[in-house]
Amino acid sequence: MTRIVAIVDYGMGNLRSVSQAVQHVAAGTDVQVRVTSDPAVVQAAERVVLPGQGAMRDCMKELQVTGLREAVLHAAATKPLMGVCVGMQMLLDHSEEQDTPGLGLIPGRVRRFRLEGLRQSDGSRYKVPQMGWNQAWPTGGQGAGATWPRHPMWAGVPDGAWFYFVHSYWADPQAAEHTAAHTDYGVRLSCAVARDNIFATQFHPEKSADQGLQLYRNFLHWNP
Repeated sequence: MTRIVAIVDYGMGNLRSVSQAVQHVAAGTDVQVRVTSDPAVVQAAERVVLPGQGAMRDCMKELQVTGLREAVLHAAATKPLMGVCVGMQMLLDHSEEQDTPGLGLIPGRVRRFRLEGLRQSDGSRYKVPQMGWNQAWPTGGQGAGATWPRHPMWAGVPDGAWFYFVHSYWADPQAAEHTAAHTDYGVRLSCAVARDNIFATQFHPEKSADQGLQLYRNFLHWNP
């Protein structure tokens, strides 16, 4: 039986790169990847990827006007859902970017980088947006005072793996256990969030070579 992975097309995501990455890791399996703007396809899919890029207010508006908002909320309640970039930020309660309400699936806020006057270890100024490669450090695990387990989506991905970022705003979950990984860019920030059947990254796995592909591969087999 074919398993459908729906990539939500509401006009605001990096759809081609995401779909190619998921198709690559799905090769030779019973998974069919469908880029779709049809809410019925999203609701019927086994699992869903919510990409996003640009301004969060525009993303939230397009999700509503395309009729896909309810389908995404249904997915978030019933099946594995993976958010990417602004698709991650949309999962939280609210963004400072144009005072924009989010979907409210993970308690927390999206904050603007405030890095004026701060310098990196090489003496250079921090640039906003953060654009380029940075390391991700999964949270949880055994020891070091961890109170929740390392998320299974990190299977096969080493601590400190490098991923590709492009963003001017960052997610700040209310509860520490909803941070699945952090990175450092002037501040320590959540670069992956998770709750129940939801997992999302600020970075772009589809632009992050083998480690990013491993995350998409894990998503195809993750059973929360």
